[in-house]
Amino acid sequence: MIELKDRAFFLNKIHLFNGLKEDQLAGVAVKLEEREYSAGDVIFQYAAKPDGFYLIFKGRVKVSRPNEKGEDFLAWLITDDYFGEEALFEKRNRSATVSAVEDTVILFLKREAFESLIETYKILEPNFMVAIKSRKLARKTKFRWLGPKEVIYFIARRDKLHLTESLISPILSLLLPAFLFVWGLLTGAVTPIALGVIVLVGILGWGIWKVIDWSNDYFIVTNQRVIWLEKIIGLYDSRQEAPLGTILSVGIETDMIGRAFDFGNVIVRTFVGKLEFDHVEHPVQAADMIREFWERAKAGGTRSQKDAMKDAIRLKLGLPVDKRQDELPPIVMESDNLAIKSPWLLAFANLFKLRLEDGGTVTYRKHWVVFVQQAWKPFLYFLGVFGLMLARGWYLFQSSDQAFLRRNSLGALRPDTIMIALPLFMLPLLGWLVWEYVDWKNDIFMVTPDEIIDIDKKPLGSEERRAAQIENILNTAYQRKGFIAYIFNYGTVTISVGGAQLAFEDVLDPAGVQADINRRRMSRIAKKNEDTANVERERMAAWLAAYHENIDEFNAPMHAPEEDEDSTVSG
Repeated sequence: MIELKDRAFFLNKIHLFNGLKEDQLAGVAVKLEEREYSAGDVIFQYAAKPDGFYLIFKGRVKVSRPNEKGEDFLAWLITDDYFGEEALFEKRNRSATVSAVEDTVILFLKREAFESLIETYKILEPNFMVAIKSRKLARKTKFRWLGPKEVIYFIARRDKLHLTESLISPILSLLLPAFLFVWGLLTGAVTPIALGVIVLVGILGWGIWKVIDWSNDYFIVTNQRVIWLEKIIGLYDSRQEAPLGTILSVGIETDMIGRAFDFGNVIVRTFVGKLEFDHVEHPVQAADMIREFWERAKAGGTRSQKDAMKDAIRLKLGLPVDKRQDELPPIVMESDNLAIKSPWLLAFANLFKLRLEDGGTVTYRKHWVVFVQQAWKPFLYFLGVFGLMLARGWYLFQSSDQAFLRRNSLGALRPDTIMIALPLFMLPLLGWLVWEYVDWKNDIFMVTPDEIIDIDKKPLGSEERRAAQIENILNTAYQRKGFIAYIFNYGTVTISVGGAQLAFEDVLDPAGVQADINRRRMSRIAKKNEDTANVERERMAAWLAAYHENIDEFNAPMHAPEEDEDSTVSG
């Protein structure tokens, strides 16, 4: 049975109940019903009528939705998570099936008590609305860079007032086609009406582009990191992120208009700067959510250390230990549709291979578009000279008095001077082209299990090598700038290491490169922390195991030492 004070403390950790005082939390805690579920038990079914609100005091559940082939997996929910509030607020049936995947303890609030709670404490409604909007938006969006156990807890776009402000210019511009239509109707002329239609189509396209541009920017908090996605269609694409463990503080900034319409900026400060979630609706509630998951990540690290210590002690005592393994974000692999089966095509493709993986080391080169930008001049000159050679050959073939081989005045055969000179002139151009290729190929970026490495080498020249330990990475970001970079999907990944930065410039699929780096970073940190902690745990476990094995001796009554028979007492 969970004590009342433990229930109140549990509620106080969850952002949904921010704003309630201790006595109010205790009043809510009294109404909670404790329920226990075993692994495999269904908590509620899809399309069922909502009976109440659920909070996970301990354990883990799976959220899924039935389909023709079985079910669609939606999310994992763990200790301190909650579910069931959407159907209650929207007065509809359940939109998913929730089942326990391990022994789980639920604190349940009946529907009538939940509705009374929201009615009594109006301050709680924005807390729930922010959570509900986040979950709905998370279900609509698919991000392939998320890890298999990574859960989106908070996701938001800029508020709709910001969208309205961006649409003011297109809306005011509608006056121009309106004027052209009136002019055409009054004068009976067709030209103003035709121009008005063209201008109207352009303005509508502008407005649609503004809406899509607004919908492409996201602020995200998962159970692992804080992320800011920004995208301008065809021009710009970036993702900045920082692990939850690097957060220093979370704050908000609002002005008078923001306070009136309940929007503002949420500032997440990290070791290397800040991520600014600007123009977010309900900024206070959004900041509270981020703080909760930040605190939860820190508490999770403490629990992991305790679990590791418990496992070490069980090993010393010869008891079985359950294997624990956290899955990390996956490596983004190249598309299978690009597989090349022809050996000749494969050999050619390897000349411009942009991502190579050998064991645990991934090597990236700059995109082939960069090579084209570097080598277009020698290649164009080479084609020009080659074209002249073909033209000269065709001229000699068609000419009646000219030939590739002609006899001189002495009767000896000699080749056409121009046909000989043109191939000779092509040789330095070919060398120039090869030099540009080698220069492009020598600029490589490497991610090993331990390091990130940036190598810049000039053919027959200097070599610059920059490296950093992968566990020292504090922040990563990527950008795709310009129409060409957007179309061909290349950009720059920036890695902050201490006070310095390394840049993987012009790499294919910068989002995938960032995922590679972050996965290895997290794996390396976990391994290093484990290696460091193992020594301390081993020492502590040995002491505790020794105590456990000799506890009877330690608890035996102590006897006074016997006196020496030869000793005398002086009086």
